[in-house]
Amino acid sequence: MGSRTLLLILGLHFTVLGNLEAKGCDPGFIAKGRTLCVDTDECKEWDSAPPCGSNTMCYNTHGSYYCQCLPGFISTTTVNFTPPNGDCKDLDECQETPQLCGNNTICLNTIGSYNCQCQPGFRVSTYTGRCAGLHLTLLGNLEAIDCKPGLTFKTRKSCVDIDECKEWDSTPPCGSNTTCYNTQGSFYCQCLPGFISTTTFKFTPLTGECKDLDECQETPQVCGSNASCLNTFGSYNCQCQPGFRFSNHTGHCADTDECNETAGICGERGTCQNQEGSYSCLCRTGYSNYGNEQARCSVLTCDQFKADEAPGQTVPGLAGLLSLMRNSCLALSNSGDAAGGRLTGEILLENVFTEIDGFLSQGILSNSREVSGLLGTVEDAMRLIGPQLRDNHTTMETDHTEAEIAVRRGQTPPTGPISLANDNARLDTSWETATGNGTYPGFTLAGLVCYKTVERSVNNSFQYLTDTDRDTDTDTATSTASKPSYQISSKVVTALVSNPATDHLTQPVILTFKHLQGRAESSEMNYTCVFWSEGRVHEEGGAWSRRGCTKVTSNATHTVCSCTHLSSFAVLMALYPVKDTFELRLLTWLGLSVSVVCLLLCILTFWLCRSIQGTRTTIHLHLCVCLFIADLVFLTGISHTQSKGGCRVVAGLLHLFFLGSFSWMLLEGVQLYRMVVLVFNTTIRPLYLYAVGYGLPLAIVIISATTYPDGYGTTQHCWLSLERGFIWSFFGPVCTIIILNVFFFIITVWRLAQKLSSLNPDLSNLRKIKVFTVTAVAQLCVLGTMWIFGVFQFQEEGTVVMTYLFTILNSLQGALLFIMHCLLNKTVREEYGKLLSYICTPQKKRYSEFSTTNPSSSQSQGSRDAQNTGELQI
Repeated sequence: MGSRTLLLILGLHFTVLGNLEAKGCDPGFIAKGRTLCVDTDECKEWDSAPPCGSNTMCYNTHGSYYCQCLPGFISTTTVNFTPPNGDCKDLDECQETPQLCGNNTICLNTIGSYNCQCQPGFRVSTYTGRCAGLHLTLLGNLEAIDCKPGLTFKTRKSCVDIDECKEWDSTPPCGSNTTCYNTQGSFYCQCLPGFISTTTFKFTPLTGECKDLDECQETPQVCGSNASCLNTFGSYNCQCQPGFRFSNHTGHCADTDECNETAGICGERGTCQNQEGSYSCLCRTGYSNYGNEQARCSVLTCDQFKADEAPGQTVPGLAGLLSLMRNSCLALSNSGDAAGGRLTGEILLENVFTEIDGFLSQGILSNSREVSGLLGTVEDAMRLIGPQLRDNHTTMETDHTEAEIAVRRGQTPPTGPISLANDNARLDTSWETATGNGTYPGFTLAGLVCYKTVERSVNNSFQYLTDTDRDTDTDTATSTASKPSYQISSKVVTALVSNPATDHLTQPVILTFKHLQGRAESSEMNYTCVFWSEGRVHEEGGAWSRRGCTKVTSNATHTVCSCTHLSSFAVLMALYPVKDTFELRLLTWLGLSVSVVCLLLCILTFWLCRSIQGTRTTIHLHLCVCLFIADLVFLTGISHTQSKGGCRVVAGLLHLFFLGSFSWMLLEGVQLYRMVVLVFNTTIRPLYLYAVGYGLPLAIVIISATTYPDGYGTTQHCWLSLERGFIWSFFGPVCTIIILNVFFFIITVWRLAQKLSSLNPDLSNLRKIKVFTVTAVAQLCVLGTMWIFGVFQFQEEGTVVMTYLFTILNSLQGALLFIMHCLLNKTVREEYGKLLSYICTPQKKRYSEFSTTNPSSSQSQGSRDAQNTGELQI
């Protein structure tokens, strides 16, 4: 073979045996052939892990190698080392070279390198650096710089200060009400003038903030004397006190001489005296500023509180009130001396209401003159007391009165609305109305006084409420020929203002009243607004009138009135009677005519029929007599109201004889009770019958007429008045009699049932008693039912249905009594038969019958008549 072939053979052999150490080669060498040892490059030839480890660089030597740490790492032993004699750990460049990153920077060590960042408050301005080893990694906004392969650009940052006070995005760094100051790498805040820090003088947003500084509290005399400090947000204002004004010369508040600057400041009869920061008005005698030294002096008259010395004109009970107000008025009109002993407005108001309570607690006012005296005195007293009150709003309530007074004072008249209210009424007006167009006295007042019990005393005096006074806005169908009746439906109130000219107001006042009873308007009733008018007839003192008052609206609970003047006001309930139709008049005339005829037949029967004579018949006789007279008077005089005296007589007769009919019914109940309970002596002496039947009603009528003579006769009927509850002088006794009779009848029926259940009852007598009881109960039901409807007819709730029911029952009561006591009585029917036969039989036959009648037949007839009369047997 050739040499080339031999070399190939030798080379193949070397390849196979190349990794084998030849026997005799040193470490770091490998055998090449059988006799040749060559160097091993440990840095390149390794199996699983590099010989030097991580973060190192491996360098081969002849027969060995050594290791060096990469940049950013440091050996734990020597620079050149071989494992395991050393390894590499991270080099903390930030500690090794403190100024490595430069000024205003922060050095951040990383594995094998480091980062440079600007401190807070700084930002990168320029970069400096050099090309360094491959493994040196820097962070930052670096520009791309070309270095030789294997090298990177190592920088040094140049950081400059950030001006936070100028460079901000949405909100200033210090917030509102502050000033920002920049520092090297930071900033601080200070509060603006007028604000103060919550922490220190210099602060940052995280350590404090600014709040408003109250200069008025920090420096009490910041505005000087005679001025008031008013704090504002971030500042303050100085205002001169009343009576002072700002002086440009001194820069402070100086006194104002009101006496020279304002002419007539104290009025025509007042003397002005200037004072430090104020002034005072001294009034002459007969003038007053009501204790307010800054008010004008106005004329003060005290004659309205002087008791009238004319005979019969003095109102009893008001002397104390008039004396109190007159002394107070005189003390006001006298300057200087009397002022020291003058009562304050509050004490005077309390004393006045104490006097009024004492006056009203004595009872109901007797006449309209006393009403006018009370209302007028109270109004004058409130006008005098109001300006003397210290508070702008004063209320006072007692057992009989309730008052609310509002007062405004100042150099200019007040403006705006006024509203005064209590539980029963409300007044709405304006300060312009209360002041008026006259000379402004330096004050304005408005008051509302409510009288809790006076409505009972003024529930009359309706003589001036004619049909021409009716409200024009009334839309109910109440235009009847009969004059309506009236009744107070609210508490009486007095509305007053300081304006003396209130007879014709340019702007009306609004008064809202609460009704005493909740009732909606209907065809028979509507509400009307009235005031107490004085002076029409001096002797009468006053009366209610609609003049100047209009109803605005009304419901079941309240009525709103609009009035163009001021006085004392109330709401009336106008009751319109049912229209007197032809049908109603015809029914009344026919029914009462039948009733009168039937009652006359009853009277003749009970008087002339001897077979039924007895106590019970006597009672029936006088019962029919009373009803006969009452119906006859009712038929002829109930509507004759033109004559006041004649109407009173008619009302008195109706009162007497209707009460008499019930008294005789009471006697019938007593008689039945005696017939059942007593066995013997069941009759009642006639004297006792007349004493109860006529004496009791007469006594009631006399007492009623003496107590309230005006209660007899009304404007619609000659009957008892509804005022003061006078109608109950009739209904009270009637109800009492009905209750007593019901009691007697219950006892009678109970005892009658006991007798019927006994072993040996007297059936004939008991049967008669039963018949008497049934008729008596029926009679009581007829008359009692009639007056039950009569209660509604004569009361304010009267309607058309009640009127017709009362008329029918009242018209037919005579016919019903005739049927029950005459036609249903067998003995009376037999007597009627005899009478008819006597009238119809020829005269000759009557003579023969009388002549042939024997005594025995007469005796038997009398015996038969006696058996038909229960009282004779008993």
